[in-house]
Amino acid sequence: MLNTRMTVIIRELMKTETPVTSEYLAKVLDVTSRTVRNDIKELESIVANFGGSIKSIRGTGYQLLVHDDQLFRHLLQEITDKDKEKDGDIPTLPEERVHYLLTRLLFAEGYVKLEDMADELFISRSTIQNDLRDVKDIFSKYGIKLDKRPNFGLKVMGEEFQLRLCMAEHIFKNVDTEEIEASTLYSEESLNIIRKIIIEQIKVHHIVLSDIGLNNLVIHIAIAFNRIKNQKYITLYPKDLMNLKDQKQYQVAEEIVVELEKELGVNFPETEVAYITIHLLGTKMITELHLNVNEIQGMIEQTIYQTVNKMLETIDKELQLNIKDDQELFVALCLHLKPAIHRLRYGIDLPNPLLDDIKSKYPHAFQAAIIAGMVLKRELEVDIHENELGYLALHLGAAMENKKLANQSKKCMIVCASGVGSARLLASKIQSKFGSKVEIIGTTDYYKINQIPFHNIDFLISTIPISLNLPLPVIHVNTILGGSDLEKIEKLLLDGGKPKFKYIREELVFLQKDFETREEVLQFLADQAQALGLVNEQFLPSVFERETFSPTSYGNFVAIPHPISPLTDTTFWAICTLQKPIEWGDKRVQFVCLLNVEKDSTEELQVMYDQLVKIIDNSQLVQQLIKCKTYKEFTAVFQKE
Repeated sequence: MLNTRMTVIIRELMKTETPVTSEYLAKVLDVTSRTVRNDIKELESIVANFGGSIKSIRGTGYQLLVHDDQLFRHLLQEITDKDKEKDGDIPTLPEERVHYLLTRLLFAEGYVKLEDMADELFISRSTIQNDLRDVKDIFSKYGIKLDKRPNFGLKVMGEEFQLRLCMAEHIFKNVDTEEIEASTLYSEESLNIIRKIIIEQIKVHHIVLSDIGLNNLVIHIAIAFNRIKNQKYITLYPKDLMNLKDQKQYQVAEEIVVELEKELGVNFPETEVAYITIHLLGTKMITELHLNVNEIQGMIEQTIYQTVNKMLETIDKELQLNIKDDQELFVALCLHLKPAIHRLRYGIDLPNPLLDDIKSKYPHAFQAAIIAGMVLKRELEVDIHENELGYLALHLGAAMENKKLANQSKKCMIVCASGVGSARLLASKIQSKFGSKVEIIGTTDYYKINQIPFHNIDFLISTIPISLNLPLPVIHVNTILGGSDLEKIEKLLLDGGKPKFKYIREELVFLQKDFETREEVLQFLADQAQALGLVNEQFLPSVFERETFSPTSYGNFVAIPHPISPLTDTTFWAICTLQKPIEWGDKRVQFVCLLNVEKDSTEELQVMYDQLVKIIDNSQLVQQLIKCKTYKEFTAVFQKE
């Protein structure tokens, strides 16, 4: 009835209240618009049976209408049930095929023929070779290679520890162990036994595990159990084994193993106890978040204490966030890093189901996390994964939000031509209406306007029209404030008052380009900015360095690349739209906004980041911007947002 493409189409139609074009759906599914139109024809009759309809609006797109909520829920339930049964389906989307091939190769006993896998997936030899390129890229991150033998096929070659990490991170990524159904690899019974034993032991030893941490540990032990049954064991250097035996977590791992051997009937050798110890070291052992900085020093190694200090100092220096004296943040980062460093040293990547949302909704906090990651790499010589950066960004983002709440008031100055009395009356009325939201730092006459400290205030309120081009918003009001005057001030306080086109300049907007790679786009935009004297030769290497930490593609065909730390004298965007989507990390991109933030800037940039988030979130807006052929069209679409 419903194929995979149809369920994706329904999800996309449900995401937005505005119509969705067939071109957009074709890009999401990586098929032609014609295929989408055929799918929608079939979908129309299915949806009609469940109290809904798909409205086609000429030149605008498709819109899902629900006429009977109760009946339509049955269709949603069917889609949910289909997702749960998906393992029995033949993978159709490229990422599904890659997942299938990873699983097939990692769990194969010997060599697997290319032709056999192509037949299993009902795809051509050339398609499977394309998919295998992605598979090889994933394997290379773990030092795993594909051995190819004529007439035999392909076989994975790598260290057992790395093979298991790859299995955990790609085959069971973001999977809840309570939802893994019985399969040839894991019976529901064995998963329940493993979960029960872990929960009992962490209670006895007062270990605190998040749901994600517990889930991760269950999956790793389940993989170990399966591999040991097949005589596939972890090997460790004697020195590493001795170091792990000295850790208190080794004793916990031994007790877990005693229970596992009893319940599962499999013998866990010493190195496998060490393997469980490694995963326990990567879990949070402490819950006291209300400790002060002095108390934390006795619990945390000096290296972590010093590294967190350097992290916060560097973030403040690079991004001017003023968070280095936040004691709560300092303690939270110290407690987070203690287990995180063990995870990083052993290459364990704790899943982060919030990662995409953190990257797209809190780009400023994620940028701060990347700077923290650079300090971590420099000081402790560990490579930080994207998921781990996401967890750091959560801590940093919370501190930034707290700082924002503390500095919520907007500073303004009143320009009044009627004298001190009327200016004071105006100030009193504004203060009584908006309270702590507005701080009036003074009044001035029109002729003294050039003496105003613009860098110190957010906006002007003036009783006379000001035609000068000033670097901040001006609200023109009546001396005796009326309702519409108050509304103008209210609106500015809500949206920050920054003009929409403050960061866009015509000479840096390039539409409908035919580039085919991320590198081409970035080289072109950097060259254009350099030709205008806005960036120097250090700029492009810094942008590429930022991409190595985590791709700046945020979904919805949008990428917002930027240097690893601010390098320019002004804050501006360089925009490029593409005729066809290009690969950018694990996503496809057609709208690129090269973001440049002024170095040592004291300007509040949250409004700018909010504008970017609005673009990322609005698929219809992005598609309209991509279609624009002139700057005039582009700004007209942008203005409507």
